[in-house]
Amino acid sequence: MKNIIFILLFVVLNGATCEKEHGVVRSFCYWKTDLNFEKEDDSLIRNLDVKHMYVRFFDVDWNPYAKEPLPVATIRNIRLSESNPDITPSIFITNEVVLRSDKKQLDSLATRIAQRVQKIGEKMNETKADKIANAIVYPKDYYKKENYKSMNYDSVKSIELAKLKVDFKEVLIDCDWTEKSKNNYFYLLKQIKKGFPTAQVSATIRLWQYKYASKAGIPPVDKGLLMCYNLTKPEDFKTKNSIGTSQELAQYITHDQYKLKLDIALPLYSWAVVFRGNQFKGILSDYDELRNDTIKLKKVSDTKYVLQDDVVVEQTYLRNGDEIRIEKISEEELEKMISIVKSKIKIDNQTRITFFSFDKKYIEDYGTQNISSYYARF
Repeated sequence: MKNIIFILLFVVLNGATCEKEHGVVRSFCYWKTDLNFEKEDDSLIRNLDVKHMYVRFFDVDWNPYAKEPLPVATIRNIRLSESNPDITPSIFITNEVVLRSDKKQLDSLATRIAQRVQKIGEKMNETKADKIANAIVYPKDYYKKENYKSMNYDSVKSIELAKLKVDFKEVLIDCDWTEKSKNNYFYLLKQIKKGFPTAQVSATIRLWQYKYASKAGIPPVDKGLLMCYNLTKPEDFKTKNSIGTSQELAQYITHDQYKLKLDIALPLYSWAVVFRGNQFKGILSDYDELRNDTIKLKKVSDTKYVLQDDVVVEQTYLRNGDEIRIEKISEEELEKMISIVKSKIKIDNQTRITFFSFDKKYIEDYGTQNISSYYARF
């Protein structure tokens, strides 16, 4: 009898443990114009056990001169990480594109998106083949071997390149569509899907699109990426933190009825918003040196500062008297946001938890140990 009770207790406790420790896919957004991983970046990826990255491949904007949508700001200088996380190409499309394009233009755009993703994928494969060929032709002990048989680098690279195929598992389309533009946008998504027959197509879901799904519509994609940040506009002088707060997030995540499987994106960045006479003048991402200058910058509250001199930051001219609002999500707020998401949205071991964005500055600011604990909270 005692043995039976012990076995039952073990099964119950073990089942509870398994249910709790389902794990998630650790992910980041990489939103730069160069895909250029340094050794330090690779170390961060390994330390955080990052398995996936959404990488911005290019944007699509409306060209007023050509009167058609055109790809812009394509990623350059591709150099991959040694740890090679799984990459999802991400394409940002402005709402103006889907508002102003006719179906013929959207058909053409879908084709060009597939072609450009293919070309970038081929460039990525070239860098992989280059790295493999270097390791084969010039091994670490190359100069120590007296009778080492030299190989033709170009031939080896060609052989290795032929083995590689452009085979992305997923493509993410990022667009803040509106009720007015949804029909065109959803049509475009269907056309894009035709260009990637073997890959999933996913779409970003803004919080208002999640809450008001009956108005915004559900995009015809395989799954969504819920963007849990940028809740208000930074140019609003009265806003306390445009990146977001847990209180605002709770006002949007009010149900669990969204008809798409959702991955989650959370903020892991900061910036400084500049105002002159209550008028928005711009955003600074690299503001640490200025904030630490107590002579040129006077602190007036926890998040607000006033300039005491004319300065130039990031090629931006700032004047004496300009007000600067520092925006960042605190560790406490992030934990509250995670709890809100978990309370309404199903999380399993296939769910990607993605932080925006992958940048050594932001990661060091929050700390790898803290970031790992955020992943573990799910």
